[in-house]
Amino acid sequence: MTRKRTFKKKGKEQVEQEVSYYITSLGDNVKEAPRAIRNHWAIETSQHWLLDVTFREDESQIYTEDGAKNMALFRRALLNLIKAHPLKDSVAGKMMRAGWDSQFRAEILFGQKPTKV
Repeated sequence: MTRKRTFKKKGKEQVEQEVSYYITSLGDNVKEAPRAIRNHWAIETSQHWLLDVTFREDESQIYTEDGAKNMALFRRALLNLIKAHPLKDSVAGKMMRAGWDSQFRAEILFGQKPTKV
């Protein structure tokens, strides 16, 4: 597969081209292959990029096998809870607000506004 990327650098349009090779069970279905590849990279750019940028996952100092796996699990679970909250804001914005507001943090963690006793 040949990929082309067009971008501007210092006001000038530049084009990068890259050839990638894939092994697939799709056979001769040339129309299905690009869609499958795009779907694969959509996961990378949505979830993994978000984890890297918002949670700074790449900067983690946890190196033990179980610790790293456990923290990755917690981050993904928290990301899902944050995304499920109905407030229209970015993940980073919701995280910042949750750090400031304990009631908002409870809404994210428990899914509803806590009732006062």
